Amino acid sequence: MGAKVSPVRLSPARISPVVLAVAALVAMPGAARGEGLSALSLDELVDSASLEDLGNLVVTAQRREERAQDVGLSLTALSGDGLRDKPLANLLALQYQVPNLEIIPLYGGTQGEFRIRGVGIRDYATNNSAAVAVYMDQTFLPFPVQTQFPLFDLERVEVLRGPQGTLYGRNSTGGAIALLSRRPTAGAGFAARLGSRDARELDGYLSGPLGERVRGRLSFSSRQGGAWQKNRLTGAPLGDADVGALRGQLAVAVSDALDLLVIASAARDRSDSRGPRAYLGLVPNPRGMADGYTAIPPDRHHNATGWGLRPEFAALTGLSAGDKPHRDNLAQGLSVTANWDLGGATLTSITSWQSLDREEFLDWDGSHIPQSDEYFDTAIDTLSQELRLTSPGGERFNWLLGAYYGDESLDERFHSDFAANLGFATRTAYRQDADMLGVFGQADHALGDRLRLVAGLRHEREDRALGDFATTYIDYPSRPDLAGTPTFAPLDRRLSTSEWSGKLALEYRPAAAALFYGSLGRGMKSGGFTANNALFPQQTDPVAPEIVTALEFGFKVDLSARLRVNGALFLYDYRDQQFQSTVFVDPVIQSIGRLVNIPKSELRGAELELLWEPLDGLHISQYLGYKRGTYREFLGVDAAASRAAGEAVYTDFAGERLPLPAYSYGGTLSHERQLGDFRVKALVHYAFHDSLDSTTSGPFDRDAYWLANARLELAPPGSAWRIALWCHNLFASDHDLHTGSFLANAPIATAGPPRSLGLEIRYNY
Repeated sequence: MGAKVSPVRLSPARISPVVLAVAALVAMPGAARGEGLSALSLDELVDSASLEDLGNLVVTAQRREERAQDVGLSLTALSGDGLRDKPLANLLALQYQVPNLEIIPLYGGTQGEFRIRGVGIRDYATNNSAAVAVYMDQTFLPFPVQTQFPLFDLERVEVLRGPQGTLYGRNSTGGAIALLSRRPTAGAGFAARLGSRDARELDGYLSGPLGERVRGRLSFSSRQGGAWQKNRLTGAPLGDADVGALRGQLAVAVSDALDLLVIASAARDRSDSRGPRAYLGLVPNPRGMADGYTAIPPDRHHNATGWGLRPEFAALTGLSAGDKPHRDNLAQGLSVTANWDLGGATLTSITSWQSLDREEFLDWDGSHIPQSDEYFDTAIDTLSQELRLTSPGGERFNWLLGAYYGDESLDERFHSDFAANLGFATRTAYRQDADMLGVFGQADHALGDRLRLVAGLRHEREDRALGDFATTYIDYPSRPDLAGTPTFAPLDRRLSTSEWSGKLALEYRPAAAALFYGSLGRGMKSGGFTANNALFPQQTDPVAPEIVTALEFGFKVDLSARLRVNGALFLYDYRDQQFQSTVFVDPVIQSIGRLVNIPKSELRGAELELLWEPLDGLHISQYLGYKRGTYREFLGVDAAASRAAGEAVYTDFAGERLPLPAYSYGGTLSHERQLGDFRVKALVHYAFHDSLDSTTSGPFDRDAYWLANARLELAPPGSAWRIALWCHNLFASDHDLHTGSFLANAPIATAGPPRSLGLEIRYNY
């Protein structure tokens, strides 16, 4: 049976970002001044470039301090000062500032789906790592649920696209996101915000010397209110935030050669969870206990949702019958970073412990009907140790050697109420442990004044174990004899991985402010287990690691003192892609859902980023991302045909497109000028995310959408005070972040928030 091919629709929403990006690129500063760029050579242009007014952000993407423009890889670096002016309460908003990045809150919870250039895994279970590695102050966060706490007091964010591993503690196939907090200095400050629907935020810090060789910094963040969703039946609100976070740092200069940085953090999140909306409606399933429930028509309003708990299920989980979707999550962390200058090299040690205690109630069908009510009780503990020995840098030959050890422990029990869908409720419990050891290194050598060779290599060994996995019927009204019995005997699974990865690149610098590079890299993402509700032991069979071999060509050029253009082209060979799908077991069991490996796919695309100051005080940034993926070898199970035939029936998806949004586009326009006795700054930030069309994964289609934000800031000259008015989702765009469900009769959409207005007061001393 052949797969249906969906035609590509060239709607105005698809064409707009391309047109706007091209228009921004052709509107060169020379044209704005009536001057022609063609009269100047490339060397004359780039040698005069300084971009002082636009900033030359120093990054540590390659584990040493250097300008972002001098790093020969696809990198977006965002300064903390720049992020202050844009809505970035948590990582989800980062996708509107970086090309080819998507971060999706699956089913409204804290389990996120990360994708860079189309590389990522859609998995609503807690236990599997993401294809995009997230680091907080150089500490790797293995599980996506660890990443959804508030971002505050940041120095910068670095987003690296493409496989990583020869410079970083862990391997990743998609890329890496590095979050770096501000270090202890001297000063104090706060920012207070009031917004629509009683939203309240307060961030602050206090930093300064505690002794001759000791400096400290204490930062905090609090977020309250803001509920914007409503129960479609009762009108009850949903979406109030209730988050508090604290970070303390001590920087100790032990000697002229040795310094220590100790970071302790804690965050508590007792917010409402986001509720899904029934964008196609809901028809109760006659197979379950659907008596007394009527169909729900498609929700017309994007803020509509629903929830409900059976008293029996509430009693089993400790919830209250009137509870709405919510969470009570506590994250704690402690890290010690030591840098020891040995003269000819620097030894860096990063020792870290991270934990997460998670209790989260989610209503995955978005209704009062008990089709899929979920309660998660999760405990995560991770220990890691990274050692790096690094040459000083800036020489003809630079090098880095490193080793990483990680120990991950996850205990989880989650309860599912399928009473109105399948007629029962279950509890799934398991423990997952993982140990990994990686050794890595990278070196670069100047082959002349303009050419540099870069080479890196990594080997990683990992042992991953799933223990005492069992799904138990805890409530089965029509079969009380099954209550308390497991669907199958508790089992253990093991997976061992030993993989090489690496990088080979050439960098060419024809002039001081122009860099061209080409690279060939290989990255690996760990394998894992499907840890969802399981009625059959075959659902827990391990999924193998995935491998991405990436070819990339890029450039970073300052075309004048006011214009910077960066771009990249990429081609990926994607092997054993991890994918949530179905497999056919036998004529009795038939088809079951679990993670599978797609043998071979291909991804290709491009990115373009522009930074321009056409006039003093006027700054324009633009980005455009494009990607397209194609299955090269993938036989997917046709569950309905297999059930009818009593044997496996496959659909050949070779040549079909991967379900990925093609375009992402965004930009910022800001203008700062003196107006009377005040300094005024006006800013508009906008982003476009393309539609998502799926032929392989059920009803996951999502419409394209635009978002825009605006900010107007007023500051007295020489004053530490600033006041600002802001508006998020300026044009009140109705949009969905995610669509689709494993419930065939209840496809759901996770809606984005509506327009909100607010006032901010900021003080920095």
